[in-house]
Amino acid sequence: MLQKLDSTEGELRGKSIRALILTPTRELAVQVEANVAEYAKYLNLSSLAVYGGVDSEVQKERLEEGIDILVATPGRLLDMAYQRALFFSDLEILVLDEADRMLDMGFIDDLNKIIDRLPSDRQSLLFSATLTDDVRYLADTVYDDAAEISISPNKKTAPKISQWLITVDKDTKSALLSHLINEQQWDQALIFVEKKHSAAKLVEQLGKRGITADSIHSGRSQAIREQILADFKSGKLKFLVATGIAARGIDIDDLSRVVNYDLPYPAEDYIHRIGRTGRAGASGEAISFVSKNDFKNLCAIESLLGHIIQRKEIEGFPVKKVVPISILDYLPKRR
Repeated sequence: MLQKLDSTEGELRGKSIRALILTPTRELAVQVEANVAEYAKYLNLSSLAVYGGVDSEVQKERLEEGIDILVATPGRLLDMAYQRALFFSDLEILVLDEADRMLDMGFIDDLNKIIDRLPSDRQSLLFSATLTDDVRYLADTVYDDAAEISISPNKKTAPKISQWLITVDKDTKSALLSHLINEQQWDQALIFVEKKHSAAKLVEQLGKRGITADSIHSGRSQAIREQILADFKSGKLKFLVATGIAARGIDIDDLSRVVNYDLPYPAEDYIHRIGRTGRAGASGEAISFVSKNDFKNLCAIESLLGHIIQRKEIEGFPVKKVVPISILDYLPKRR
């Protein structure tokens, strides 16, 4: 994209954009724009990220001069369009990043509204970790005759991620997590839960046991989320509890481990979550807490991986509700 835009450099009109990258979350928008700026630091190309949760006036001012590459979340982009803060007539390239996540988060109506506003004479690119029927339908909406490229489709997880699970009763999960942090002297961990109220509750439970943690989820302001994430990246914050919204938007070098405090659904989300560790050839550890009511979900995850995840027992945490041995050829019903 940078090469193409740089080779056809022209004068930017006010409020116009030449390339648009849509992302599902604020964190991912910030991350993508930071990478664009880094890759383009020797080129005369401008970039900007616009997203909700922050004052829009600064973003509007930047758009006044026109922007070569705009990274945006769908909701804030539509707000800007409705306020006539930007125009799409000069758009050359559209990118839908993490398309499956955008559909999971209910952005299909916003995406259709955005696509309807764009010039038909453009290049369109769609990136997705999974190619579901819904994603293929979206691809057909964006472009009538799209070419499909699959990269390493059979490589499920990085080979240097050590995966194991602990069967545990739901009412002892927080005590087990605290025990592991203290007894194994964890240096850092990204801990995933399913719901935002669970995140706040877990932070409080860890705090009562003398473990400092914080959380990010959709209910917190963007400024707070950015500060917490910065503290986690710098190592100032050792334990971060996050909902799945952060699974694809956190990029941290040398993250020691990921904990699935709640097992994710669908199974593909397991891959995205544990992929936050073991990056760039480094080793990492992925630990999952599994209760009896997680059994079908565990079967789906292990079927996707193609192998059984190693189970470990932790002394002092006997299980009352036993989790059966997984069935690798288990096929879950569509929810």
